[in-house]
Amino acid sequence: MQTFSKIVSTTALAVSLMLGVVSVAEAEQKTEFKVAWSIYVGWMPWGYAADHGIVKKWADKYSIKIDVTQFNDYVESMNQYTAGAFDAVTLTNMDGLSIPAAGGVDTTAVIVGDFSNGNDAVILKDKASLADIKGQSVNLVEFSVSHYLLARALESIQLTERDVKVVNTSDADMVAAYKTPDVTAVVTWNPLVSTILEDPSAKKVFDSSQVPGEIIDLMVANSGVLKDNPNFGKALAGIWYETAALLRADTAEGKAAREAMGSASGTDLAGFEAQLAATKLFDKPADAVAFTASPNLPKTMDLVRNFLFEKGLLGNGAPSADVIGIEMPDGKVLGDTGNVKLRFTETYMKAAADGSL
Repeated sequence: MQTFSKIVSTTALAVSLMLGVVSVAEAEQKTEFKVAWSIYVGWMPWGYAADHGIVKKWADKYSIKIDVTQFNDYVESMNQYTAGAFDAVTLTNMDGLSIPAAGGVDTTAVIVGDFSNGNDAVILKDKASLADIKGQSVNLVEFSVSHYLLARALESIQLTERDVKVVNTSDADMVAAYKTPDVTAVVTWNPLVSTILEDPSAKKVFDSSQVPGEIIDLMVANSGVLKDNPNFGKALAGIWYETAALLRADTAEGKAAREAMGSASGTDLAGFEAQLAATKLFDKPADAVAFTASPNLPKTMDLVRNFLFEKGLLGNGAPSADVIGIEMPDGKVLGDTGNVKLRFTETYMKAAADGSL
């Protein structure tokens, strides 16, 4: 079963900060673009679109070429984007801030594609209450969205990370680890969650549906490249919404698309549809615009940036969570207005909503 790590690459970040420079995708008018993506239920449409002519259709419309590359290693896809080898990449809101933005690459969220609505979960062995987590060792991918979810879960019952012991565990080892007697608590994501919950001893005590809209999956692009090549952003929006509509379609074609995406992600149609059910997919552009413009997004990003700051993931010696500016669609900035490196925009999703792509 193929999985991936939604995890920050502290090594890449440290190297970029040590060198004091990060090469970025060259910002100029051009006709060829490179997009990176990795395996996750909300990102499978990008691979499907590349394989079934949808990417080419939209690229041709704007007289450009878009090369879409799948990475089996999520971290490596972000590192390659940060190094300038790709113009756009799929990542989470948290990783967008901690890797390219913290690494100095001005990055814009072109598509707010979905948020985890149950795909990420806290699971205890033979215990049915979240309060039972106190004093336990918790296996998770350190500094990932699982780590963030644990922090939010503990906060909900007035506990902190000091009340548990975090054990860094690879996602590839998580299912096997759970089966060992010593492991009594894990935090992970689908399809691992579904697999672990097949064990009668496994009890889900908290999941991402209890912090809706906080673990957000994006397609981001280099801000300079996007500014000089707005048609690239329009093509990405066109690709996403055509494929996302197909993903949701209650038709034979829609079922075939879901089956193909499930197979490509290492599961079957039923498994993929179960993951999709735990995902709030923004297949309609108007819904994505409303979510992005909501006052909840700045609140979420404030939680995320403070979590990253507390973990030392906004750069060595960062004086506060304000060190990196995060621009919202209305132009307001969280943090340093002189160092804006992560931007949310409605521009391309709005264009899809009003039919002007």
